[in-house]
Amino acid sequence: MMAGKLYLASDLPPEQSVLPGIGDMRGKLLTQQINQVPLNDFDEIVRLEGELVGSHGKSYFIHPPLYVDFGSHLHLGENFYCNVDPIFIDVNTITFGDNVMIGPRVGFYTAGHPTDAAIRNSGLEFGLPITVGDNVWICAQATILPGVTIGKNSIVAAGAVVTKDVPENVLVGGNPARVIRELGEADKQKWSAQQAAYHKAKEQFQGK
Repeated sequence: MMAGKLYLASDLPPEQSVLPGIGDMRGKLLTQQINQVPLNDFDEIVRLEGELVGSHGKSYFIHPPLYVDFGSHLHLGENFYCNVDPIFIDVNTITFGDNVMIGPRVGFYTAGHPTDAAIRNSGLEFGLPITVGDNVWICAQATILPGVTIGKNSIVAAGAVVTKDVPENVLVGGNPARVIRELGEADKQKWSAQQAAYHKAKEQFQGK
C-alpha cells in the first residue's frame, strides 16, 4: 500500500480494520474522540491530535471535526493550522512543511482506483503520497488528488481541484487547477504596505 502499488483494503490486519476497506481502527477511534471534545478544551484537542498523527512540530492545530483513514500517515510541520472539516484519506503519506495554512473543508485524497472497470470491481486500489511545501496556503474546499506535490510559498485557490504538481511561488485555481499567476515582489510590496499601516493604526489607537 505504501509503495503505491495495487492492494486489497480487506487484507488489512483485523486490529486495523473498522469494516473491510474502511481504514484504521486506532485512527478512526482517536478521530471520533477528538470530534467529541468540547472546542474550548484546546489542550486536550492538541494532545489527542498529537497521538493521531505520525509526526508533528511544536505548534499545530486541526480544527474539529476532522476525518482520517489512518491518521498515522499524516506528518505536520512547524506552525501548522487547518481549519474546520478537513478530510485526510491517508492510505499513503500526507506530508506538510512549515507554516502551512489550510482553509475549511479541504480534502486530501491519496487513494485511487484502476481505470479498468473489471480490475476496479475486484476491489484492488492504490495510494500515492501528497507533499505540501513550506508556507503554502490552501483555501476553502480545495481538493488535492493522489501523488500531488505543492511547491513552497504557493497558494491554492478556493474550490480548486489539484490534479498535478504545483510549482513554487504561484497561485493556482480552477478545475483542473492551473497556474493563474506567479507570486513575487509586487505581492510583497502590497502586503508590506498594508502591514505597516496596520501597525501604525494600532500604535495610534493604543496611544489614546
